[in-house]
Amino acid sequence: MSHSTRCAACKSLRRRCTKDCVLAPYFPPTNPQRFACVHKIFGASNTTKMLEQLPLHLRSVAADCMSFEASSRVEDPVYGSVQIISRLQEQIIEAQSELEKTNGEIAFHKQQLQQQQMHQLQMIHAVAQEGEDQPSWLNSSQQDPFSNVNQQLFGDYNYSNTFCGFEF
Repeated sequence: MSHSTRCAACKSLRRRCTKDCVLAPYFPPTNPQRFACVHKIFGASNTTKMLEQLPLHLRSVAADCMSFEASSRVEDPVYGSVQIISRLQEQIIEAQSELEKTNGEIAFHKQQLQQQQMHQLQMIHAVAQEGEDQPSWLNSSQQDPFSNVNQQLFGDYNYSNTFCGFEF
């Protein structure tokens, strides 16, 4: 790399940025504060060693993680990123508690709904049972309640097809 396009690490360390600079892809000259935080917490040598030990496809993620940890540690020297993790864990616990409460409320309302439906079915069954207890002469399904009586009367009456010598 030329002298005018040194990476943030090389600018901060006041050295020449070589073509094979390990830090250049992860600490561009447009963001010098990123390397300043990482350098303050981890040091340039340690940062270089950590990145060199990783495969190329993981170096970008590692540089992002180091930058995040370093900026968190600069903002809060005692807890660093642990404070953020603790807050997130508290939020998870609160969300789980709220979820359990909501699931309990749902179960309660489902049980109430089932009880209401069961009560309605019992009422319908009771009304249907009352209909079956009615006398047979009130039952609309029977077509001719007097069919036996008519047959007996006509049988006793000796009904015939002739009347005064005329056939019907």
